[in-house]
Amino acid sequence: MIRSASTNFLPARAHTLRGYLYIAAAALCFGISATLGRAAFTGRVLAGTPGLGAIDPLILAQTRTTFSLLLLAPFLWWRRGRAGMALPRADFVRCLVLGVLGVAASNYLYYFAIQKTTVAVAIILQYTAPVWVLLYMVARGRQRATGRRVSSVALAVVGSALAIGVIGGGRFHLDGWGVAAALVAAFAFAFYNVGGHDLLTRHDHWRVLVYVLLGAAAFWLAVNPPWKIAAAHYAAGEWWFLLLFAVVSVLVPYLFYFAGLRHLDATRAIVTSCLEPVFSIMIAALALGELVRPVQVAGIALVLLATVLVQLPSTTDTESAILEPIE
Repeated sequence: MIRSASTNFLPARAHTLRGYLYIAAAALCFGISATLGRAAFTGRVLAGTPGLGAIDPLILAQTRTTFSLLLLAPFLWWRRGRAGMALPRADFVRCLVLGVLGVAASNYLYYFAIQKTTVAVAIILQYTAPVWVLLYMVARGRQRATGRRVSSVALAVVGSALAIGVIGGGRFHLDGWGVAAALVAAFAFAFYNVGGHDLLTRHDHWRVLVYVLLGAAAFWLAVNPPWKIAAAHYAAGEWWFLLLFAVVSVLVPYLFYFAGLRHLDATRAIVTSCLEPVFSIMIAALALGELVRPVQVAGIALVLLATVLVQLPSTTDTESAILEPIE
């Protein structure tokens, strides 16, 4: 009996650890892309490379999903064929909705919030998403609001606030539209965590990601047609930057993130993703020479503590955090 319990326990722990590693890798990519995005949005020089002209937030949000779709979809269709990429009609529609209300909405509204307020205000409001995920899961009876789970979410949010300088970081211009956009971005972030987790209980993350990106790309194509993009007259260097940004900020991290959701529940995944502002601070310090203050170090420590606490086993959880991978 002891051998049987050990045999069942080890694979479960291995799947959970794999999930955390996937989410952490996604957070690292998002942290890198945050620095790249700030450089593109402001037209600043990044690490001594030739400066890029300022790029509109809509273009940044549109090209990052569209380029990722154009790179990923043909490869998967070639490897799997039509049958290997098929989805039931209802789940296909869910993926499209997830692409519009989850990916496209959170991407654009986050950049819009940065434009109207500051990066710090935008990202800390977006990172209230773990609270909304937890409330949703509790309301649906899929998880219990244990003291450890609630404290982990609180630590992650407070740690993110410290790490990005909201507490002890100076003055902020709180534009009403910018604050509203950041809050809606938080709801969108929570929405694609919960919706993506549900879809991944039935389908592998490759198919889900392609159709989610398709929904986002189709939406942007309707909002901002190609002739409007052509009218901006971007230089070749800017197009190459947008292609690189798409790979680093969407294609690679979303593959990691959806892979992580196959092994973790939505609350644990979204709390672990709070490593993103931690990585953003560290990368900005290295690439842009931004100093890390003691209050930010404290925030980094709190976020790391939250990621440790949230993965400790709980006897009161009503939903298993382990999803068997679908190959």
